[in-house]
Amino acid sequence: MNLTSSIYAGTVVHTRLRPKKHNLRYSVFSLLLDLDELAELDSSLRLFGVNRRGLFSFWEKDHGDGISDGLKEWVTSQLSDAGINTDDLSIRVLCYPRIFGYVFNPLTVYFCYGVKSELQAVIYEVCNTFHERHAYIIPADGEDRGQINHSCNKDLYVSPFVPMNCRYDFSVRTPADHVRIAIKESDADGMFLYAMFQGRHAPLTDRNLAMAFLKYPLMTLKVTAAIHWEALRLWLKRVPVHRHARAASPRASTIVAHTPRTETR
Repeated sequence: MNLTSSIYAGTVVHTRLRPKKHNLRYSVFSLLLDLDELAELDSSLRLFGVNRRGLFSFWEKDHGDGISDGLKEWVTSQLSDAGINTDDLSIRVLCYPRIFGYVFNPLTVYFCYGVKSELQAVIYEVCNTFHERHAYIIPADGEDRGQINHSCNKDLYVSPFVPMNCRYDFSVRTPADHVRIAIKESDADGMFLYAMFQGRHAPLTDRNLAMAFLKYPLMTLKVTAAIHWEALRLWLKRVPVHRHARAASPRASTIVAHTPRTETR
């Protein structure tokens, strides 16, 4: 198979600067899935299934508006609403897979390519542990030279240790030999949290999936366990707690006007 879909194995790091310093680092892997290749992946891989059970699986209902088999249509609709050209649309989704049927994706990133394989937009889909999802749709404006910088206001409660009145600054290295998703979160006093995933490319094959399972056993369960473990550590450090601000809708999106940033990290 000569597919775009692939595996990116690497590291997640978080660095909190205030009100208490806090750091974490975990080894993880993500899948980059071309939505036009899902049927072929489902039929050709023994360890991976689409919208069905498997050692590894991808369920479209875990993303977008929760429809079981309409993720590309949802993305197309979001881009159309944002006035973004959807001709010859190709969508590649960077996310964790389900492992033994379980997954939690704090952040899913959609790379949306159009005519001549030019990047048209990026969708940053944020999930919280209250089963709420919010997508930020941001045009790329022909900016795909391997590095993208985006900014938007925070519209979804994510963590009890982070206030709502914040701003995200995304710095993205688009998928190639490596991928990197970096986020700076700021409030009125400036940046207080830096988060980053960086991974190295490998083909999406049964052999590489088996190796990933051996190297990162039950990774998706460990992601959720790590979230609660780090929350306990922050609570013990007496970091202030912000109560859950319930979303108006469990599935929502924001169309963000693109404002280029020059800073990279």
